[in-house]
Amino acid sequence: MRERTDLDEAVATVLRIERDLADAIDLIELGEAEGDQEIVTEGEETIRALAANAARRQVETLLSGEADQNDTFLEVHSGAGGTESQDWALMLMRMYSRWADRRGFKVEMLEVTDGEEAGIKSATLQIKGHNAYGWLKTESGVHRLVRISPFDSNARRHTSFASVWVYPVVDDRIQVDIKESDCRVDTFRASGAGGQHINKTDSAVRITHIPTGIVVSCQAERSQHKNRATAWNMLRARLYELELQKREEKASAEAASKTDIGWGHQLRSYVLQPYQLVKDLRTGVTSGTPSDILDGDIDSFLEAALAQRVYGGGGDVEDID
Repeated sequence: MRERTDLDEAVATVLRIERDLADAIDLIELGEAEGDQEIVTEGEETIRALAANAARRQVETLLSGEADQNDTFLEVHSGAGGTESQDWALMLMRMYSRWADRRGFKVEMLEVTDGEEAGIKSATLQIKGHNAYGWLKTESGVHRLVRISPFDSNARRHTSFASVWVYPVVDDRIQVDIKESDCRVDTFRASGAGGQHINKTDSAVRITHIPTGIVVSCQAERSQHKNRATAWNMLRARLYELELQKREEKASAEAASKTDIGWGHQLRSYVLQPYQLVKDLRTGVTSGTPSDILDGDIDSFLEAALAQRVYGGGGDVEDID
């Protein structure tokens, strides 16, 4: 039923664009026949709006992967650098949360480990919405921040790194078999605020998949059983994403591997001082308003990365200082 609804909406959108385009052309012809420039201008503005809408819809057609329509898990991990990198990880987590809010997606915090002084060491979000994984799947990688550190009394410029890992929520259409003998399940006390119950019981759950080394954890619920069920779902999703990655590497004949959270591995650089610029090192797309990007306005980067994955292009792009 969901697939049928998506197809109905896609067909209706194409028919609506065709109808509105024909109406706009008729309007322009009428204005030219009557010598009314206002009517002609109105028709031209309608066509420009239709062109922009068609471009957005064209990007959505790129989301045709096996799991693109699914909800997604998104993990953020701080790199080396202590408080500075942990604060950068928190900024990234907020950026993706605000992007999801702009699209009307629901964001659920599954796990967060706070930094010693500020920021976070790691966090796991579940983002629920149509095509959530498809939109965010190109965001996995290292993100670099350059700014004058608010934690440095000498106001020196610092470079910080944090990594993002995106993988789809596995639904009933996808079967992933996991041997329990291959997994180690640990329970521990949840961190952070939560009242007496959450601080006195081992409600948080961590599952380690020994063959792959994948580790997932959940402490969102007060119930250990609910956290355990969510953690198993996260593990299935991680293993499924690993399989998708293997297929993609085989199809493209590229051997990709998970890289260090540090210099030379970043997919995007965000410079706040001495000038303001965000640059994607895969597509070359830039933005001179980092404040808007960090507030969740990242659609231009997502669209360019999706188009590059489908149509190719891009290559080595010079980083910024």
